[in-house]
Amino acid sequence: MVYRAYIKVLALFLSLIWVGALDASTFTLTDKLGRTVTVNVPVKRAVIVISYELIPAMNLWNQVIGVSRWAEEHCDLYKAIVRENPSLRKPNVGAGSDVNVEAVLKLYPGLVITWTYNPGTIRFLEQKGIKVIGIYPDSLTELYDVMRMHGKLFGKEKEAEEDIAGMEKIFNLIKKRVSKIPPEKRKKAIHLGGKPTTVSCGVGVTNDIINIAGGINPAGSINTRNADVSIEKIIQWNPDAIFIWGSAGYNESWLYGNSQWRYIKAVKEKRVYKLPRWSTWSPRLAPIALYIAMKLYPEQFQDVNFEEVADRFYKKVFGISYYKVRQYEGY
Repeated sequence: MVYRAYIKVLALFLSLIWVGALDASTFTLTDKLGRTVTVNVPVKRAVIVISYELIPAMNLWNQVIGVSRWAEEHCDLYKAIVRENPSLRKPNVGAGSDVNVEAVLKLYPGLVITWTYNPGTIRFLEQKGIKVIGIYPDSLTELYDVMRMHGKLFGKEKEAEEDIAGMEKIFNLIKKRVSKIPPEKRKKAIHLGGKPTTVSCGVGVTNDIINIAGGINPAGSINTRNADVSIEKIIQWNPDAIFIWGSAGYNESWLYGNSQWRYIKAVKEKRVYKLPRWSTWSPRLAPIALYIAMKLYPEQFQDVNFEEVADRFYKKVFGISYYKVRQYEGY
């Protein structure tokens, strides 16, 4: 009798091992630093330092155990959601530029997703036995790849494709409208970064969305992400419109009040716009592109209500109203 019971228990144990072997799966990828990383999927315990807007976009709340402090302090989307649902709030582990390694280690993550700003931190975490993926999407195509990567890592492939489809719907709306504008009537637009003379160049998602919006980026011929240029260079470019990075420490008034900028067409015509403080490594890149297009060519979008389009998009992709999120934009 004891022997028979032992055989049954052994058979059950072996069957569980076999089922586990069938369920076990891995995903191998090459990250932005050229490192080959193999991860057990779906990931159950992840720290997301940089792509935190994909948490609500793909409903990763139950699989994420830590986020960047930028999510807590600066992301209106994250703040709106966790204030409505406090149980969703995650411990913060510092920012992408200065990850708190001790805070990460205390969480025992199966994976950390961060950006490539500090390769030393990535190497240190790796030495501690933690899987780390470094990302830095330099184009819309790469952003889609990063979103699909998250889909594979977390078992959310369907959600990733739905989010991309939502973005494409807005991009197609823009492209249809601006396609009517002849090349000689296209507006020149530049994007300024943390300093007024730091411009977004030919590499990066910002250049892509200026192009999608029908604009011409005079800095697009510079083959880098960002570059510091002289005010004389910007005067020479003479852009029709200027867009300022949402997290910059200055705004439109600074440019309007600076005598060096008064010769530039965008400044003279009061066509300088500070963008919202949204991540551009997020599905929200699509409404940002629509905002830029509507500022460049308002006559082509007279029948388009930006807030209504954004609200439908937010509800579809993030599961929350744009109007609710807006309450947290001022931080």
